[in-house]
Amino acid sequence: MKKIQYILTAMAAVSVAALTACGGGSDNTPKSISIDFAAMTGSTPITCTSSLSDLGTTNAGGTLSDLRFYVSNVKLVKADGSTAPLTLDATDNFNATKGSDAVTLIDLEDKTGTCVGTTATNSTIKGTVPAGDYVGVKMTLGVPLAMNHTDHTADLSVTPAVVNNAVHPGMAWSWAGGRKFTKIEVTNSTWTAPTFNVHLGSTGCTGANPAAGQVDTCSRPNRVDFGFASFNPSTQKVAVDVKALLSGNNVTLNGGGPTGCMSGNTDPECGEIFKALSLDLTAGTTLNGGLNQRLFKVISK
Repeated sequence: MKKIQYILTAMAAVSVAALTACGGGSDNTPKSISIDFAAMTGSTPITCTSSLSDLGTTNAGGTLSDLRFYVSNVKLVKADGSTAPLTLDATDNFNATKGSDAVTLIDLEDKTGTCVGTTATNSTIKGTVPAGDYVGVKMTLGVPLAMNHTDHTADLSVTPAVVNNAVHPGMAWSWAGGRKFTKIEVTNSTWTAPTFNVHLGSTGCTGANPAAGQVDTCSRPNRVDFGFASFNPSTQKVAVDVKALLSGNNVTLNGGGPTGCMSGNTDPECGEIFKALSLDLTAGTTLNGGLNQRLFKVISK
């Protein structure tokens, strides 16, 4: 009888060990996640000193003058389609959390060459998710409403550093006190319009005093929801393909309105830019879950 009990006890121990190895154990330690971004034109990595070629419909040559954008509310996706929000590691110059919203500024320019941004850079979103097995990722290009329309002053107790114009000059947008969700710019002094700007941000914003950041709603939010059904942050990163973004535009001239696309739904340059972002030009909402956007793609590390 003792021998039988010993065998049963040993078999039970083996079963528990097997479950633990397959993720069925009780280890609830949060998983650390790092999502890296890289600047590209097509399959070529680029920096502020790179010569860019084949830009737009005329295959123009140029250089970067800025490459910064906000990413918010990252979620990791399980095989069954359920999601878990990424909790950012810390609030600092590039990250902030407010309530259920979390936002990171990805800054892929370093103010060298022809870039006019800042010397500080950030190419990674870091945080934790609950223990589990994840196969994909979802996120939003843009700043959540609760943090988008706030005071632009240098007072960090009022405005978090990540959206503070004193910390990140050039990302504030005077229109309704919001932020530029993207500040992607290419330039060439020989072009008819020397710089082609892609400044994405919310428009049609209303409230008690929009210019002071007192905004209740925006008729065209212009935030891009996108993701990848298959993504492994340990072996893959997200490429930001400037060439793909600009592929439908003649970047060498301006057809009307502000230079390049600054989110106006009557701006002749914005039709193709919004198509590249999978945004509805009239409503400012994401089309087809962002599946057709071509600014972001997964590549190997």
